[in-house]
Amino acid sequence: MDSNQIKDVEKELWSAADSLRANSKLTAAEYKDPVLGLILLRFAQNRFEETKKRLEKDLPVNPRTGKVDLDKDNFLGASSLYLQEESKYEHLAELPEGKDISEAVNHAMQLIEDDHADLAGILPKNYQDLDSDLLKELIRIFNTDAIKSISGDVFGRIYEYFLMQFSMSGAGAQE
Repeated sequence: MDSNQIKDVEKELWSAADSLRANSKLTAAEYKDPVLGLILLRFAQNRFEETKKRLEKDLPVNPRTGKVDLDKDNFLGASSLYLQEESKYEHLAELPEGKDISEAVNHAMQLIEDDHADLAGILPKNYQDLDSDLLKELIRIFNTDAIKSISGDVFGRIYEYFLMQFSMSGAGAQE
């Protein structure tokens, strides 16, 4: 993805996310942490999937199962977050109707913190503050095929772009 394409993706994502906020009763400050948390979660799954493919290619196959045995330590050794099934972005995006989406996202963040002590208490877990339709729509925005294929460097740029946009809209880092 070239620089202009990245800029277009940044603007498109921001425009979609910010228009959702504008139609809600949330301030930019109230919206910032949950949105940045979803971006982090999307990036974590992309990185997890990239790492999983590489590990499956590089590690020996278990002769009894015919599969590569992967565990949390494999991912940590590859500088990737380990994600339990319920902490994957895809799990949240495919949550059946009637399930509490905010509870599921809060739980996903808690599972990540449980598996990664250095993140304990850092990830947002206030998704109940967002309307469930708004949250579902945000999850959809960051779940397009184009976003699923973005690598870490691009996600870093998108994250920084969102930080800058939130800062300019009055949701500074200290709020």
